[in-house]
Amino acid sequence: MIPANWEEHRRSDDDALLGYLVGGADSVVPVTVFGYPLADGVPYFEAEQILDDAALGYLADPWFLQFDEVWQRVRISDVSPDLVVVTLDDDRFDEDFGTRFELPVPVDARLRHRRPD
Repeated sequence: MIPANWEEHRRSDDDALLGYLVGGADSVVPVTVFGYPLADGVPYFEAEQILDDAALGYLADPWFLQFDEVWQRVRISDVSPDLVVVTLDDDRFDEDFGTRFELPVPVDARLRHRRPD
């Protein structure tokens, strides 16, 4: 569940929720609608700009979910304030391709926007 102290950031033209601003006056972390940080702490205006620039495009990007020590590519299927659903989209694991996983929101370090090295 999204913490109550996270500030919603919405797109100005249609009021779509783009993410949240987390932190204080000096350092704000822009996070996705499911709690993934898009940058380290930055000034407030910069955090807003990061969310505006990202819009919701990150929902269409491939993501990576860690299973034991293996990172597998997933796609985001659904997002709510309580959970994010991802679908396995990694052709290296044909037998599990399309398997859905529900992750609590905010997400933890098992979900990454880029495959860790």
